[in-house]
Amino acid sequence: MSPDKRYISIDFSKNNLLERNKGLSIILDISNFLSSSQKLDDILNGAAFKMLEHFEFDACRIYLLDKSGRHLHLSACRGTDPGGLEYVELGEGFTGKAASTRSFVAQHVSELEDKQRGILLANKGFKIIMCVPLIAVGQVVGVMNLASGKLIKLDQEMIDLFEVIGNQVSVAVKNAWLYENILKKKDKLSESKKMIEFFAYSTFHDLKGPAVAIHGISKLLIKKYGHVLNDKGRGYCEKIQQTSEQIVTLVERINIYVQAKVAPLNIEDLKIGEIFNELKDEFFSVLDSRHIKLIEPIADSVIRADRLSFMRILRNLVDNALKYGGDKLSEIRLGYREEKDFHIFSVSDDGVGIKKDQCEKIFQIYQREKTSKGIAGAGLGLAVVRELAKRHEGKVWAEPGERKGATFYVAISKKL
Repeated sequence: MSPDKRYISIDFSKNNLLERNKGLSIILDISNFLSSSQKLDDILNGAAFKMLEHFEFDACRIYLLDKSGRHLHLSACRGTDPGGLEYVELGEGFTGKAASTRSFVAQHVSELEDKQRGILLANKGFKIIMCVPLIAVGQVVGVMNLASGKLIKLDQEMIDLFEVIGNQVSVAVKNAWLYENILKKKDKLSESKKMIEFFAYSTFHDLKGPAVAIHGISKLLIKKYGHVLNDKGRGYCEKIQQTSEQIVTLVERINIYVQAKVAPLNIEDLKIGEIFNELKDEFFSVLDSRHIKLIEPIADSVIRADRLSFMRILRNLVDNALKYGGDKLSEIRLGYREEKDFHIFSVSDDGVGIKKDQCEKIFQIYQREKTSKGIAGAGLGLAVVRELAKRHEGKVWAEPGERKGATFYVAISKKL
């Protein structure tokens, strides 16, 4: 580099690289190919094709080690009929030896210890056999077997080149296995998701129907035969009514929770001011009857979210404040601010509040605080909020107030 320059700039050219360093050019070409697919068959067959394209070989076979670690199975073949060569024991012949010793092996076909295999290869027209162990992260995954019908000049530089290519192929194989494993797990998760949906649907319909019927029958019983029953009998009927109502409510909330996890989202533009006004109208009666103020900020921003899901998030948080805020609850405050990647919404109250060690637990399914004893609920409201926040690529968290009350935060991604 000349003293008057502080950097070097050279245009990259495959042709120039080929002229300067054929070995690196081959590695680059094979590396580019191996990175173009995640399918194991494509990787192996393509690697075999590339070896015949770049070197003076007539055939290439690639064996992979099975899960037991004792057998090698032919997984790709180019340039020859694989008949009689599909299966090799670890340590058997030149292929098995290359795998067991983790060594490069080159041998004349005429000098093979296994005379029967030597005759088989000679009849296919081969004179030279080379085996390259496929090693990735210290683990042997297979062997690449190369064959030629003529003698090949072999030196240490070429052996090093084969070993580097073998490493590239083995890494690609391991990545393909990982990809296949991910796809299988994805299919299992999809199947589990469908089972959960089916279970929720069945539970919703199978339990709700009988519960509604029990409620109706007990109500009819009191209406028509209440004068016959004594106070104890009428009390039993009322208890049946209350219990059946609780069953229906619980089943509906379980269904809402499942839908929060799996129902498709309809992402659209939402005006924050309109959402806050709609929420205030929805809770007007209960707020007015309990003399509680709902304070919302002046916000004219637009976010992208699923309308039904976002309304359920805010509704559940306001409802949570009303349920657990206590008798001295007098104010619920809605908040909004923007960060670089998220819209941050908050619902604060001046009620009973929560303990710091409960701030994470309360978002778990069926989780209820000790202070909620005697208050109707299934412990699903905040779990639904958490699931809906996740599906909007965000999160939810809670913080206790300095003296009383609590604040719940929901982050919604700006990238929806």
